[in-house]
Amino acid sequence: MPMLKDFRDFAMKGSIVDLAIAVIIGAAFAAIISSFVDDIITPLLLTPALKAAGAQDLDQLKLWGTVKYGKFLAAVLKFLIVAFVLFLLIKGITAMKKKQAIAAAAAPPEDVLLLREIRDELKRRP
Repeated sequence: MPMLKDFRDFAMKGSIVDLAIAVIIGAAFAAIISSFVDDIITPLLLTPALKAAGAQDLDQLKLWGTVKYGKFLAAVLKFLIVAFVLFLLIKGITAMKKKQAIAAAAAPPEDVLLLREIRDELKRRP
């Protein structure tokens, strides 16, 4: 039974639970990003290319009659947008952690505060 207890302790660590939540939220966020890119950004950016080529959809964009590059352009665009959004998220998280670290470093530990209070109280006594 110690193995079961060890597994429970491992699974309930804060970092493991945080990772599980992050994966679930990440999957949901990926669906939002996919819809945003597929349904909004790609049509806005590739519609001029479709019109210029005289094509109805991305499958009809062809080069030299056989090379279909429309879906490839959409995939590259989707990748770039997802990578940029992840970059912004990581940059924001890093900035937030840096602010927390500065705030934590600026505040002295509780034991130091208690020692200062004791010192000040002793100074006030005759």
